Amino acid sequence: MKLKANDYSQNDIIKIIREWTNLTQSEFAKSIGKSYGSVKKYESGERNFTFDTFMKICKVHNIKITIEKDK
Repeated sequence: MKLKANDYSQNDIIKIIREWTNLTQSEFAKSIGKSYGSVKKYESGERNFTFDTFMKICKVHNIKITIEKDK
């Protein structure tokens, strides 16, 4: 699957990635070393996650990040 990150909010992106993993919020939280509450707040937009957390999520769940400049 592929998504254009510019078209989504930060909380939508984390939810989409979690849904790709087919894990519950609790299971996803465990997989990245965070609490269930943190993941719930990331997805609801109540809390922002750091770039380091995002990179860990991508590494643990085999998500490839590509950055491309428009012409």
